[in-house]
Amino acid sequence: MKQQKLTTAVQCSKVIKTYTDGTTKVTALRGVELDIKEGELLMLAGPSGCGKTTLISIIAGILDHDSGTCQVFGHKVSEFSPLERIKFRAKNIGFVFQAFNLMPTLTASENVAVPLIINGMERHAATLKANEILAQMGLSDKTHSLPVSLSGGQQQRVAIARALIHDPRLIVCDEPTSALDGETGQLILGIMKKIAMDQKRSLIVVTHDIRIYPFADRIALMEDGKIKKIVTSYKDAIKN
Repeated sequence: MKQQKLTTAVQCSKVIKTYTDGTTKVTALRGVELDIKEGELLMLAGPSGCGKTTLISIIAGILDHDSGTCQVFGHKVSEFSPLERIKFRAKNIGFVFQAFNLMPTLTASENVAVPLIINGMERHAATLKANEILAQMGLSDKTHSLPVSLSGGQQQRVAIARALIHDPRLIVCDEPTSALDGETGQLILGIMKKIAMDQKRSLIVVTHDIRIYPFADRIALMEDGKIKKIVTSYKDAIKN
């Protein structure tokens, strides 16, 4: 899995995805065309059910598409073996799930440290780095707390910290500010934007939160399983 130096991080062309529910087929993606650059924060916006989460799950290698192509840093992840896919994601991709997906028996610090441990870092060093990033998220007093004792917004920040900690080249976020108040949401997006700009990482953010639109370099507007339009202006995005 030799890496290539590319200015384009993600290339999706004619991507189609259909779900089958009994005898009914539902087409979630209808020939999606989308490129994402290194160092870019791209937001995916559109009504519920338009295919946003399906698209980012394909990009992150969690779902397979039916046809078309999707390349991440020059690799067709769908063609990897299960083990190759796990290794590729562990090294290159951070994913913030809408449902957080925190491990209930691990503390906040332990949850955040998991990607580092998977990548071979010694547990103590991983925990120290986890505590540092949690402090950036305003959670320095919650490092030893279990998820059940955290608010929804605090759990979301832990999930975001976990996605960032292993310095992935691509960070994929599904509604990262949905459980955050406006001020905290602005803070977190500011941190993520700085990471993208400073280190040429790519961020894809699915959102319904128009308050964070100004952080985007581009906003891709989805409708009925397709990219309807891509805009660079906050004002253009809220018109659609």
